[in-house]
Formats: sequence, C-alpha cells, structure tokens
Amino acid sequence: MTGFLRIQLALLLAAAGPLFAEDRISLQEIVERMARNQTAQAQGLKNYTSTRTYSLHNGRFHKTAELTVKLTYSYPGRKHFEVLSESGPRPVCDKVLRRMVESEAEVSGDELRQFNRITPENYDFRLVREDRENGRTAYVIETIPKTRSKYLLKGEIWVDAEDFAIARIAAQPAKSPSFWIRNSRFEYRYSKLGSFWLPVSTDSEADAMLFGHTEVQIRYGDYRINPEQAERTNASQ
Repeated sequence: MTGFLRIQLALLLAAAGPLFAEDRISLQEIVERMARNQTAQAQGLKNYTSTRTYSLHNGRFHKTAELTVKLTYSYPGRKHFEVLSESGPRPVCDKVLRRMVESEAEVSGDELRQFNRITPENYDFRLVREDRENGRTAYVIETIPKTRSKYLLKGEIWVDAEDFAIARIAAQPAKSPSFWIRNSRFEYRYSKLGSFWLPVSTDSEADAMLFGHTEVQIRYGDYRINPEQAERTNASQ
C-alpha cells in the first residue's frame, strides 16, 4: 500500500470512528423506547378478537389434545376466552389446556396485569447482542426478574430495532407455577399487524411429575383489530 493510500485510509477511519460511536444505542435508551412502545400500543389497541388453537402432545402416555378458542381483548388489557372446539382426553383438556386459558385470563385482570409487563419495575436488563428477527435487526436483551414470581420471565427478549417492540421471547418462569412442573420453557413470537405487534405463535415444553414430558403449541390467527373504530371510519367516508 502506498503512502498516499495509507493516509486516505487513516483519514477515512478517523472520520468513520465518531459516526459509528454516535450510532451505538445504549441499553437504557432501548429499554426506555421499548417502554414507550408498550404504552403507545396499549393506548392504541382498544379491542381485538382472534382465534387460538392449542395443541398438546405428551410422549409418556402418547396422548394428544387440541383446544380452539376465540379471544376477545379489551382495553387496558383484559382478555375473555370462549371455547369453540376441543378434542382429546377430557382430563388433559380440563387439567392442562383449559387451565392455561384460565391462567391467562386471570393474569389479564387489573390486579395482576402489572406483573406481566416487561418493564424496569419488574426486571433488570443486560444487552447481549444484535440479531435478526422477522428479517429485521433486533437487540437481544437478557431479562433478570427482580423477584421470584411465576408471573415473571427469566430469559431473553428480541427487541425490534426500528419499532422497539418485542418480537420474540425465549424464557422460563422465574418461579415454577406448580410443585408438579419442572423445567418449563417457552418461546413466543410476535409479528407486526398493521401498526401493532401481536403474538403469532407460542411453543412450550415442560416436565410434569404426573404427565412426564409435554409439549404445547399455540397458533394465533384471524385477527380483527379495533373493529368498532374501523367500522366508524368506513361509515364516515
């Protein structure tokens, strides 16, 4: 490399260095913008309906079961579930799938909803790396629960670098939800639907003392977001 090229390269690196440094975003800013996104979505998402299908497979007893429900969401976070269909052994549907639905309805209540939020009030955070999720850049952040609670998550979240919405969660409960359950793990995936980020799939597995290793998949679809607002907008046009 000639002396002239060395000088040009040195000048280029010197000029680029401060730009890259300024482009870096701090963990604090990521968390703050994530919190603002959660608040904005909660305020804008007045109501929606969707269909969920829960599919369970138990390897120990070679049992499968399926439950389909209609979810009705209303601001500021309440959820109501209506069972549309179910198949498989009655004890599995009642003790596992229906109980999952009931637990989520309970957590969406006014008293417990705050414990289900991924915020600095509930967690400490550690920036781990950058990654790709949904074909977009995302920040991978470790969530460290401040208390041992079955409502809090210990694991990692993927925060979309453009919208600062949570695009993926891979975690386990900070505290086992039951004495009978060990090694519970799950992964949530979200997608942008219109201007909102909503769940599209959940994959979970756990080792239960009575049932053995059990896997549950949840698939979400048929979203109707703010239907009343959309109807009013169409009527005024």
